[in-house]
Amino acid sequence: MSSKKVVTVAVLVAVLTWSTVMTVLGQVAAVAALLPSLGLLVQQTAQALTGPDGSRAPASPVPPAAGEEPPR
Repeated sequence: MSSKKVVTVAVLVAVLTWSTVMTVLGQVAAVAALLPSLGLLVQQTAQALTGPDGSRAPASPVPPAAGEEPPR
């Protein structure tokens, strides 16, 4: 697993742990306000962990700067 994925999972665990602690302490209103962003965080994390590794290619190639030769 790449370091980026490890950091993402660590952040997810921290946020979910914090929400659990707030619920246990009786701060249900704080957790209810966070539910939409928690759902999005879980969805994006699942997508990141199941997606392919590596960077994506740009939509259109960038032309070389003046005086440079294009890559071969």
